[in-house]
Amino acid sequence: MKIVFLVVAFAGAGLLGAVQPVTGLPTEILQLTQFGPALGVAVALLFWPGQVRALLAGAFVGRGGTRTGLLLALTAVTVVLGAAAVYGLLGGDAHPVMPGHSLLLIVVAQFVGACGEEIGWRCFLQPAVRTRWGVLASSTVVGLIWGLWHVPVFAEGWRYGAAFLVATVSMSIVLGIALDGVRANRLWLAAAFHTLVNLTMLLFMDEESGAVLPMTLLAATCAVAAGGWLAGHAASMPRVESQVG
Repeated sequence: MKIVFLVVAFAGAGLLGAVQPVTGLPTEILQLTQFGPALGVAVALLFWPGQVRALLAGAFVGRGGTRTGLLLALTAVTVVLGAAAVYGLLGGDAHPVMPGHSLLLIVVAQFVGACGEEIGWRCFLQPAVRTRWGVLASSTVVGLIWGLWHVPVFAEGWRYGAAFLVATVSMSIVLGIALDGVRANRLWLAAAFHTLVNLTMLLFMDEESGAVLPMTLLAATCAVAAGGWLAGHAASMPRVESQVG
């Protein structure tokens, strides 16, 4: 099931990316490749409906998640603005740049696109892998796959690609810990985090130019954030005291 999902997610993204120029839809507004993972989930649902529905339980509706959402939003904005601030101190251009299209349109479209990705990565693949591995291992695997799925990124060179992978793995760890055990609104929480990261980068950083430094700084701040979430997760785990006697 997971293999079928991945094949469709990768192939579907490639096909959608090839179609986008024909549609005339600016990539600044929405990248059609983001719906590759959603296609993967749809195909998996056709063949394994019961298993897929079980994995997606709590992805769409339910109560709760407000505190998790606020923490994720704070993390998303902090990692990008932190990287942008250091980039500016090092001489980079970190001034906010308004996009060439309606910001409201971009926000809505980016959220829709993020949902297209996150229904696959965080709502399907993460819980599927989590059934066999712990939260750190499963989040790391999903983060690596998520990063490798962004195939064009690696045309920018190995340093840029390596930094990008560190960023995706780190963000995947943050999301994996935040959503572990959450049974309500998982898709909206993950998509909101994803959207905030993308929007803040669009406004404050030029990492998509292929420049290595801003991507490296983003990877560093994401890694620090992941470390913070891991520390919080470890602190919340119940302690087992050994007894002698």
